Amino acid sequence: MNVSTLATASGVAAPVAADGPAELGWLLIAAPLLGAAILLLAGKRSNAWGHWLGVIASSAAFVVTAWIAIDMLGRDAADRVMDLHVYDLLPAGTLDVAFGLRIDPLSITFALLVTFVGTLIHVYAVAYMSHDRDRRRFFAYLNLFVAAMLLLVLGDSYLTLFVGWEGVGLASYLLIGFWNHVPEYAVAAKKAFVMNRVGDMGLLLAMGAMFAGLGTVSFSGVAEAAPAASTGVLVAIGLLLLLAACGKSAQFPLQAWLGDAMAGPTPVSALIHAATMVTAGVYLVVRSGPIFDLAPEARLVVAIVGAVTLLFGAIVGCAKDDFKKVLAASTMSQIGYMILAAGLGPIGYAFAIFHLVTHGFFKAGMFLGAGSVMHGMNDQVDMRRFGGLAKFMPITWVTFGLGWLAILGVPPFSGFWSKDKIIETAFVPQDGHAGWEPWAFGLVALIGAGITAFYMSRLFFMTFHGKKRWTTAEEGAEQHPHESPLLMTVPMIVLAVGSVALGFLLQLGGRFVGFLEPVVGHHEHAEPVLPVPVIMAATLVLVILGVVLAWRMFASRDVPTTAPEAGVLVTAARNDLYQDAVNESVFMRPGQALTRELTEADRTVVDGAVVGVATGASRIGTLLSKLQNGYVRTYAAIMMVGVVLALIAVLAWRL
Repeated sequence: MNVSTLATASGVAAPVAADGPAELGWLLIAAPLLGAAILLLAGKRSNAWGHWLGVIASSAAFVVTAWIAIDMLGRDAADRVMDLHVYDLLPAGTLDVAFGLRIDPLSITFALLVTFVGTLIHVYAVAYMSHDRDRRRFFAYLNLFVAAMLLLVLGDSYLTLFVGWEGVGLASYLLIGFWNHVPEYAVAAKKAFVMNRVGDMGLLLAMGAMFAGLGTVSFSGVAEAAPAASTGVLVAIGLLLLLAACGKSAQFPLQAWLGDAMAGPTPVSALIHAATMVTAGVYLVVRSGPIFDLAPEARLVVAIVGAVTLLFGAIVGCAKDDFKKVLAASTMSQIGYMILAAGLGPIGYAFAIFHLVTHGFFKAGMFLGAGSVMHGMNDQVDMRRFGGLAKFMPITWVTFGLGWLAILGVPPFSGFWSKDKIIETAFVPQDGHAGWEPWAFGLVALIGAGITAFYMSRLFFMTFHGKKRWTTAEEGAEQHPHESPLLMTVPMIVLAVGSVALGFLLQLGGRFVGFLEPVVGHHEHAEPVLPVPVIMAATLVLVILGVVLAWRMFASRDVPTTAPEAGVLVTAARNDLYQDAVNESVFMRPGQALTRELTEADRTVVDGAVVGVATGASRIGTLLSKLQNGYVRTYAAIMMVGVVLALIAVLAWRL
C-alpha cells in the first residue's frame, strides 16, 4: 500500500467540447429542479403522489449520470474532461457571462454519489415521513437540494458553482428547520444559515480576487492564468477559498453549526451530512488545485485546519449521548481527514475524494440506521436509554454494524482502503523535504483513528448491546422497539453493501486514482517517513485498543441512564469544547456592542446633523415669515430700505 507521492502535478487534461451523452448533462440539474417546482406549485393537490414524484426526479438524474459515466469510461483519459455550453447569461461587449457545465471524472464522481445515495434517501424518506402532513413539501426541498448540489459540482466556473453553493445553503436551511414549529429547530436552522454565510463571504471575496488578479473566474481560465500570478494573490485566493470550505464543510473554526443541524428529520442528516453539502468544501479545494499547487503556504493552512478539525470532532464525539450528534461529530472528523488529504498535495486530492465516496456510503447508512432506531424507539435519541436492540432490530444492527466496521478502517471494509491511504500520505514529506509536517500530520491522523474507534464503538455498544434501558426520561414508560419497514431497510442494506465492498472495488489496480488523473494529474510515488507496514500495524493496534476500551466501559458494564458527573475535559467535550462560548465572546457580543455604538453614533451624529439642518431652515423660515405680514406699509418700507441700500452701493462703487 505504498500510495503517497511527491507534491507535483502534471498531465491534467484540457477540456474539450462535450458530445454524446455528456450533451445531456443539463438534465441532471433540470430533473430534480422540475420536481421541486411541481411539488411547490401544485401544493396540497400533490399530497397523495408528491413523494413518488420526488423519488422519480432523483432517480432520473441518477440514470442520466450513470449513462454519462459509462460513456466516460469508454473514452481516452484526455477526452474525459468536457465543457458543455448551456446558455449566455450576460453577453455585454467584452463581458460575457455564460452558464456552462464541466463534465469530468471529478464532477461525475460527485454526481453519481449525490444522485445514487440521494435516491436511496428519497426512498427511505417515503416511509420515514409517511405520517408527516407536509411530506410533499419535504420532498420538494429534497429535490431542490439535490438540484443545487448538482449545479455546484457540475458548474464550469466559480460563478456557476457559487449559484449552486447558495442554493445548497437555502435548501439546507429549509430542511434543517423543516419542523420549525419547534423553536430550537428553527434556531438551529438559522445558526447553520448564518455560519454558512460567513464562509460564503470567503467565496465571494475569492472570486473578486480572481477577477482582479487573474481576469477570470472560469476553471479553465484560472488554471491558465494562475502560473503568471503573484504568490501573494494566489495565497490570498487560497485562504479565502479555505474560509468558504470551512463554512460549508463544518471545519474549524466554523464547525459549531453541524451538531445543532441534527434538528432536521433524519433523512436530511443522511443527505446533508454524509454525501452532499458537507463535502462541498472538499470539492472546492480539490477543484481549486491549480491555485493551491502554486500557493504551498495556503495549502499548508488547509492541512492544518483539517488536522485540527479531525481531532476536534473526534474528541467531541467521545462525550455526546445524543447518538445523532455523535454521528455529526464523526462527520466533522472524517471531513477533517479529507481536508487534511487535500492539503497534502496533488496526490492527496485523489485520496480525499476516495474517502469522500466511501464515507458517503457508510455514513449515510449509519444515519439511516439512526433513523431506524428512532422509528423503533418513539423518536428517542439518548443512547443511555437504548441497549440490547440488536435482537429486536436485526437488520438495523447488521447494516449499522457494517458501517461501523467501515468507519473504523477494519480490513477489508471500505474505510480501510480510503482512510488508511490518507494516514499513509500524511507521513510523506511534502515537496520532497522532510520537516515537522509528516510527523505532525501523520501522528494526528493515527491518533484520530484510535479515538474514532473508541467513540464509534461506544455508540454501537450503547445502542445495540449491553442491558436494555428502554425508558423515556419524561414519562418513564417502557419502549417497544421493532424493525423498520422495507422502504427503510432496503436502502440501508444497499448502503451496507457499499460499506463492505466499495473501497476494495475502487482501489483495485489503482483504478479510482487513475480515473481522477485527468483532473488531478499523474504523480510519482514517494516513501513516507515510516515504513508502510509499520503505519498499517500502528493504525490497526490503535483501532483494536479503542474498540476494546469501549467494550469494557459500555458493553460489559452497566451504563447509567443519567450521565455521571464528569471532569473538566469531558465537560468541555460535552459542550463542544466551548466553541459556542468562544464565538459569542469573540464575535457575537463585540458585534452587538459595536452595533449599539454605531446605532448611537447614527442617532447623535448623522441624525443630529440632519435634524440640525432641518431645524435651522425652519427657524430661518420663521424669521423670514415675519416679513410677510400682509401690510402694505411694511412692504413699502422694505422696498425703501432696498432702494437706499442700492443707492449706497452705487455711490460706494463710484467713489
